[in-house]
Amino acid sequence: NTAWAFATLGIPDPQLFELIARASEQGISSFKPQDLTNTAWAFATLGIPDPQLFELIARASEQGISSFKPQDLTNTAWAFA
Repeated sequence: NTAWAFATLGIPDPQLFELIARASEQGISSFKPQDLTNTAWAFATLGIPDPQLFELIARASEQGISSFKPQDLTNTAWAFA
């Protein structure tokens, strides 16, 4: 996803991440575990806080935790640490 790509490149763009956060909130119910993980990881990697988005990621992760792979769990836990 876009957030993951920008984080991987180390490019923090607050305006872009604000748009990504709001769009993610709208579609989070359709996110797969890796989508949740990558989104949380990207925001955490770049140090861009968004408590509202992270609350929604936490709820969605709790609901779908049985579908998470070990790497998804590890990266999500790291992002919330």
